[in-house]
Amino acid sequence: MSYDLNDAGPQMAPMGELIPDGTFAKVIMKIRPGGTNGATPVDAGLLKASPHSDAKMLDCEFTVVEGPFARRKFWQNFTVAGGKLDEKGQSRGWNISKSAFRAMVDSALGLDPGDVSQAAREKRVIGGLKQLDGISFAARIMVESSDNPNYRDSNKIANVVLPNEPVHAAIMRGEAVAAEPVNAPPRKAPPQTQMQTPPAWTAQAPAQGGWSGTPQAPAAPAQPGPAPGSAPAWLNS
Repeated sequence: MSYDLNDAGPQMAPMGELIPDGTFAKVIMKIRPGGTNGATPVDAGLLKASPHSDAKMLDCEFTVVEGPFARRKFWQNFTVAGGKLDEKGQSRGWNISKSAFRAMVDSALGLDPGDVSQAAREKRVIGGLKQLDGISFAARIMVESSDNPNYRDSNKIANVVLPNEPVHAAIMRGEAVAAEPVNAPPRKAPPQTQMQTPPAWTAQAPAQGGWSGTPQAPAAPAQPGPAPGSAPAWLNS
């Protein structure tokens, strides 16, 4: 018996080696259940409780799908309840995470962030955070410096790349895109696609049992969301 090694892929990068700051890549997100229940039945046992506060988090693993850093992984937590509150008594962490999750859906589905049509709004409604498991989107990856000498620097999502950005299509096709380090001047969105008014979805009342704080008046007539456990809209586009 013999082993033909000629068709073996390139060796993996050394453990702990970071993806360069500002790298653009298509990534897939997987959720690592933490044993704490979320606000919906589909999120039972999905969240991770913080050992230092009342915060509940989504523990996410990101894997680069294509390109020179394919199969490389990094991890990031997103607060979805509790933690520090803003002046309205709402979770600051959840408001930040909610914006990130919306951007992921827009990036995955090719939705313009300024599209507030009924069809687009329906695709941004999910029956639970569990339905974000397995979503693929375009991202810019940063290197986050650790302020604790006991921990190494790590990769994080710097920002989700949206469909109204010129590099989005190339990233989703798996093409190489020049890196833009986080400490570089910020990119400017194309003028013709910049939103003049906040999207109507931000004024929607939260679903019953949600973590958005005090309900606000909806910007449009309420539409029924997907039943808990049903397939998320972004999987059916």
